[in-house]
Amino acid sequence: MTSSLSRRIFTAAVTATIALSLAACSSEEPNGPDASEGTATQTQNAGGDLVFTIAGGNLENGHMDPHSSQLDVSAYVNRNIYDSLVALDESGDVKPWLAQSWEISEDGLAYVFTLREDVTFHDGTPFNAEAAVKNFNHIAAEETASAQALGLLGGSLFDGAEATGDFELTLHLKEPFAPLLTNLSTAFIGMYSPAVLDSATQDAIKAGGPEVSVGTGPFVLKEYTPAQQLVLEPNADYAWGPDIKTAGGGSLADGPAKLDSLTIRIVPEESARVGALQSSQAHVSVDLTPTGTSQLQGAEISSVPSPGLPYSALLNWEHGVFSDAKVRQAFEYGINLDAAVGAAFSGEYERAWSILSPTTPNSYDSSLEGSWAYDEAKANTLLDEAGWTERDADGYRVKDGERLSAEWLSWLPFPDERQALVNFMVDDLKKIGFELKHSAIEGPEYQARYADAEGNMILDFDITDWGFASLDADILRQHLHSAGYQNASNVKDSGLDALLEQASSNTNLEERAQLYSQIQKWNVEQVAIVPLYLPNFTVASLPSVQGLAFDSFGWPLFAGASIQ
Repeated sequence: MTSSLSRRIFTAAVTATIALSLAACSSEEPNGPDASEGTATQTQNAGGDLVFTIAGGNLENGHMDPHSSQLDVSAYVNRNIYDSLVALDESGDVKPWLAQSWEISEDGLAYVFTLREDVTFHDGTPFNAEAAVKNFNHIAAEETASAQALGLLGGSLFDGAEATGDFELTLHLKEPFAPLLTNLSTAFIGMYSPAVLDSATQDAIKAGGPEVSVGTGPFVLKEYTPAQQLVLEPNADYAWGPDIKTAGGGSLADGPAKLDSLTIRIVPEESARVGALQSSQAHVSVDLTPTGTSQLQGAEISSVPSPGLPYSALLNWEHGVFSDAKVRQAFEYGINLDAAVGAAFSGEYERAWSILSPTTPNSYDSSLEGSWAYDEAKANTLLDEAGWTERDADGYRVKDGERLSAEWLSWLPFPDERQALVNFMVDDLKKIGFELKHSAIEGPEYQARYADAEGNMILDFDITDWGFASLDADILRQHLHSAGYQNASNVKDSGLDALLEQASSNTNLEERAQLYSQIQKWNVEQVAIVPLYLPNFTVASLPSVQGLAFDSFGWPLFAGASIQ
């Protein structure tokens, strides 16, 4: 795992009008309604009142439950509330957390965890093996409709959790599942109070709030206003943090959080998040692009290459023209990604060659670099072979009276840099007679076209887009397996399913890498996903913020933070 790259940005300050757009989103000042001034740098107590701004990413639409959500924002927001059995430090090493030790059976089918005996939930309920079992049962329950957590446990390979002692938890597998221990470190498998799981409806848990978002974490959720903000206070009893080092040499295991409060403000517009930092209305911000960070003055920037699936275009095989492999291949060869990514991101990001980022451990196939470079002539030949030989008055290809056209659907907010990238792709594809129509819509509207109310995929579009951070290449099983919960390409290939299943169960690193190489090469040929660029997860903070820590994704951890 690549460690964070810290740098200090010194450029001209953004205008004051940008900062005002944050103030307009809430009537409260960062230090609370009783603060005498509106700047976040003023604090009443030693730890300070820290304001953290995020884009929001559809969090308010039923994504406050990490057991059911697949969104990164659900994980890095809820990480403050929920602890996991184990933790990963910045280097990707597994550390004890709620579990103080563990053993794995020789056949790889049983994981036995010895749990801490001094942990309590925010509501006073003790944490023990029975409480942990209730959490794993909740993840596996049909009504939870887990979008990611169940997959992180191995999906159909997971054979349940058992309390084999008051403080001994055993997880059972039907077959070995190599990434299990790593996956258990994520907030998607954080521990809820069993009292909540026993009494609250799943709809209430997904909506979130102080009564249901109850964990053992370093912060307690006190207020939640959907689409606006979350207000958290330190858990005064917290004494079981993982030994993850903070900036300055501290550790998250050093006791309760130092802050007086942590307010997470949902600010969709990047310009407003940048302006909030510049005007000291916020201390820390994420979801920033190179354009945003280039406008900051004197901010500390941590930028980590994201492992897992790069930012990509997912082509829907069962909707429109992408049912034809030659059309998919022509789409791939018909975009000049080197030029488009370079121009859209001013050289800050690299184009992607594979459906795995180079920082994904033990899996990236570097031989794919250069294997599908821009080739307009080849794209034209493929479309001719597919029967799209005629052109209409606008220059687009036509077959059987229909134009060669694809609809690309994204959700808002959609950064300007990504829009520029799409615009370059639209222009490239027009040269080969391929019409690409792009629209970015609000989250609820997008969700209605992605899945129905029961969570069944509808996928009413030809293309959609995202990247997906993961510390294991098993993320490809979720995106390309016939039963994958993120299979937005609608791929159904039994041979590919077998490869993905073999890779997930194989514990030999070299053999796993070979299997994932085959899968990456399959995608270059069959084109279910077009990887576009290699993103970073970027965190900007004011110099006054001390003791910030980062996990293996580069996501900020606030338990050791304070404001000097």
